[in-house]
Parts: sequence; structure tokens; C-alpha cells
Amino acid sequence: MRKKVKHLNKKKGLFNKGLVRLAAAALVVGCAVLIISTEKDCAEKEAQLIAVQEKIDSYEAENMELQRVLENEDMSAYMEKVAIEERGYAYPDERRFYDTSRD
Repeated sequence: MRKKVKHLNKKKGLFNKGLVRLAAAALVVGCAVLIISTEKDCAEKEAQLIAVQEKIDSYEAENMELQRVLENEDMSAYMEKVAIEERGYAYPDERRFYDTSRD
């Protein structure tokens, strides 16, 4: 009796097993890179969001302070305070002394 030998027909076309496996591996690697880059971008955007939210909070606090000053009837006291403290103005007869020994 002869043993029947089965011949496996290997496809030599475009879609053989090696090419399909290679394409699947490339797809998996590409998806992994895409997921990692997306997560990195999300983390950066969240950090930017926190920074912007902190700026918004500081501007809202400043806005509330200015609103309180505007609602106050004594605007000249506020203007005097800003002129002296922030702008460096002084009264005409006022003398200012600066300590220059501590530079």
C-alpha cells in the first residue's frame, strides 16, 4: 500500500500568510502608537486647562475687587492709593527718602 501524500498548495499570491501577519502586526503597532500619542496630547491639554483655570480664577478675584471698589462711593481714596502705590506718584510737597545702602 502506498501512502497518500497530501500536498499543501502554498499560495504564492498577494495574500499569503506571512504578508497578512506582517500587515496585522503593523496595524497593531500603529494603533498602539496612536493611542500613546493621543494620551500624551490629552495630558498636555489637561495641564493647559488647569493653567487657564488658574488664570480665570485670579482674574475673577481681581474683577470682584474692582467691582467692590466701583460700588464704593469714595473713588478718590482708591485713586490716591493706586497713584501712590502702583504708579509711584507723590504730593508736590512730599519728600521721599530711599534707603540705598541695601542694594
